[in-house]
Amino acid sequence: MTDTPGQTPPRAKQVPIERTHHGDTVVDEYDWLADRDNPETIAYLEAENAHTEAATAQLAPLRESVFEEIRRRTQETDLSVPVRKGGFWYYSRTVEGQQYAIHCRRAVADGEQDPPETKDGSPLPGEQVLLDGNELAAGREFFALGTFDLSPDGRWLAYSVDFAGDERFTLRIKDLTTGEVLPDEITGAFYGSAWSADASTLFYLTVDETWRPYRVWRHRVGQPVADDDLAYEETDERFWVGVSLTRSQQLILIDAHSSVTSEVRVLPADAPTGTPTVVAPRRQGVEYAVEHDAAGERLLILHNDGAEDFALAWTPVDAPGPWQPLLEHTQGVRLTDVDAFADQLVVSLRRDGLTALRVLPRDGDPYDIGFPEVLYTVALGPNLEFHTSMLRLSYASLVTPDSVYDYDLTRHELVLRKRLPVLGDFDPDAYDQQREWATAPDGTQIPISLVYRKGALADGPAPCLLYGYGSYEMSMDPRFSVPRLSLVDRGVVYAVAHIRGGGELGRRWYEDGKLLAKRNTFTDFVACAQHLRANGWTAPDRLVARGGSAGGLLMGAVVNLAPSEFAGIVAQVPFVDPLTSILDPSLPLTVIEWEEWGNPLESPEVYAYMKSYAPYENVTATDYPPILAVTSLNDTRVRYVEPAKWIARLRERAPQGSYLLKTEMGAGHGGRSGRYDAWREEAFVLAWILDRLGLATGS
Repeated sequence: MTDTPGQTPPRAKQVPIERTHHGDTVVDEYDWLADRDNPETIAYLEAENAHTEAATAQLAPLRESVFEEIRRRTQETDLSVPVRKGGFWYYSRTVEGQQYAIHCRRAVADGEQDPPETKDGSPLPGEQVLLDGNELAAGREFFALGTFDLSPDGRWLAYSVDFAGDERFTLRIKDLTTGEVLPDEITGAFYGSAWSADASTLFYLTVDETWRPYRVWRHRVGQPVADDDLAYEETDERFWVGVSLTRSQQLILIDAHSSVTSEVRVLPADAPTGTPTVVAPRRQGVEYAVEHDAAGERLLILHNDGAEDFALAWTPVDAPGPWQPLLEHTQGVRLTDVDAFADQLVVSLRRDGLTALRVLPRDGDPYDIGFPEVLYTVALGPNLEFHTSMLRLSYASLVTPDSVYDYDLTRHELVLRKRLPVLGDFDPDAYDQQREWATAPDGTQIPISLVYRKGALADGPAPCLLYGYGSYEMSMDPRFSVPRLSLVDRGVVYAVAHIRGGGELGRRWYEDGKLLAKRNTFTDFVACAQHLRANGWTAPDRLVARGGSAGGLLMGAVVNLAPSEFAGIVAQVPFVDPLTSILDPSLPLTVIEWEEWGNPLESPEVYAYMKSYAPYENVTATDYPPILAVTSLNDTRVRYVEPAKWIARLRERAPQGSYLLKTEMGAGHGGRSGRYDAWREEAFVLAWILDRLGLATGS
């Protein structure tokens, strides 16, 4: 796609400013775009949106076709699998034509063991609507639900809402016996809350001016918010704070953590006015998480002290002290979580690039739950009861739709409760999934997961979309996607590059893709693209790359490294100006991010290294493939200004290319919030990808 007459792209004015660090002076001509209160900034973003709409107008029929494909394949009126807590089944449901979920509960009937269901997704008889997202969102352009926290006795619901996309929430309390929303209203709240055992007190979080959750407050239900008192404050700017109630409902956990260090405090839930006790003082580089094993009267400690891929230990709950080994460290087996139940512990882990669940019975030998596919993702689902003989699991693969299982701990059997309905002629046997391994420049083997329709390679190299992320130890696990069918059914091979910086192959995989090893993330991705080309999967003129957030940084870096390898680049909410952001500690997240990227303010080496790969800093007069950047005005994680400046500089230094910027003017980091709106946004991106792959003709 190139610019045509009548589609002349906007040109941002240049207002050069100089920035000097470590003796290096750079000139930024587009920094003025950071001022979102400047009418010229909004005018420029709106002009970019108008240009993008005009430049893609011919794709409107295809966008509508893709949107309709997503809608027709989706069971719009649907019901989640209810999960039991106390005397109620809790679930959510959706209604055709409505954007948001409705959260409900229904009393457990006498003798009822299995979760109730309705075949058509209609309401369960006798249900109580707890919260209707559609009612809350009425008249709003954006709506997000943050906290959704039921009190132990089931009377109160604490919930928080965001109507802008900036993740600044307003917290309220609803009386579920009367339906009344209390006048208690807390503004500026963050994700996370915890109830006291008697449901008299709600613990919640607030953020500082850099959007860091740093204070835990106690609120007495029905009392003025002005009387709330501070339970904990974290003064170290590297640390975030979280608060939660354990499954046993006996302990409140206050977790302070940076990227590499943790410190947890515990408070008896029946003594909410007490002083939290430190489980283990923070030590730089030591991470740990705590779970309450009420049956054993101990705290379970998942930690990396002398255990790169983590080990499991315990300490007495009444007098935390030295950690006693429970599950020893095994190199290459990354322990990620532990959950305690009355008769067993369940450890979530990663091994050989796949997720797994290990059961540790109190009486018996440990064992892993088995699954048949070569590529899959499994995770412990919502398990609200401490005493249970069933484990709720979520399972999916690249070809198997999202599935809910109950695992019978007595029979060691999986019971399928529900599989995501995919309407129409979807047949999982029509698709193949497999894993390939690319060789990085340093010889490291990089896994690639692929899914494609059988026969896609019958006529030679196929069109291909290569997705990547590669940061924060986040793993891009094999998952199912209804929208992705609109690509794969048109013959596109969908590939995921499991590059370093993610967590797919353990902690070392992450360490080798951060700080002064960050370039491995980018060269790994290019190696994956080259592997797919060399092995006949695709060709450079048939390969589009896609990534978002830190994956958007990846997109900007690889298009500078190897522009000829790609026919197009999709960068969503992209972190493409990292050096500018990480140099400014007043911005949200910056200080916290120094342990991920390094501190270029203090270190000349880090500064030079980040500058060497930062996409915005390295735009040159080269032949770039077409680029689509999608961002949101209210995003507090990656500011809209980063892709705005990037596109402006691309137009300035490589004017022969085609670059589009699409800004959602009323959304945040996750894009548009309603499901139909989100489908339309995805259809826009998929239509652009299909166009770049030569598949935009017809529907």
